[in-house]
Amino acid sequence: MDFWFGSLNGLDIFFLSCALIGGIPLVIRFILQFLGADFGDEATLHADFESPDGGDSFDADASLKFLSLHGLTSFLMMFGLVGYALYRQSEVGSGYSLLGGTLAGLVSFWIISKLFTFMASMQSSGTIDINKAIGGEGKVYTTIHPDKTGSVMVTFQGRLREYDASSVDNQKIQTGTRIQVVKISGNILVVSPIH
Repeated sequence: MDFWFGSLNGLDIFFLSCALIGGIPLVIRFILQFLGADFGDEATLHADFESPDGGDSFDADASLKFLSLHGLTSFLMMFGLVGYALYRQSEVGSGYSLLGGTLAGLVSFWIISKLFTFMASMQSSGTIDINKAIGGEGKVYTTIHPDKTGSVMVTFQGRLREYDASSVDNQKIQTGTRIQVVKISGNILVVSPIH
């Protein structure tokens, strides 16, 4: 081990440092994400810049949106590993090693960003938008009395849900009657019987 470490020159140390700086956070992030950690937009690099003319026309968020923690760490890791392999094992020289490492880092940056985008697209918030119940059909679960609420079972957003409901014309609707949601009043569905 001492022989190997002693044989490293400045460029070797640079490549290996980049690989470690990029690889350790990337591996930790993968492990945490597979365990269920939610990073959301926290991993995006945000910065505030001013326009050269002092105006507000410069949009830093749009110009730096592609930069992210996982993208930068994957770039550094692959840059370091491929650069070191080309320089040490293939002995192609420092210029080609730097170029090869940069190309490998850019490809890795692109692949990792697509992977995390795909993984994020598979997540579902599970948030219910009650307004999507309008037009939905279901059945009265508990009788709806005049000037009172009952409960209905309505299918929307791919799930059967129970909600408090009132009658649109303030009439009694018996249990088991088929209904349609006409409007929403707060968290109460306003329903009409289907004849």
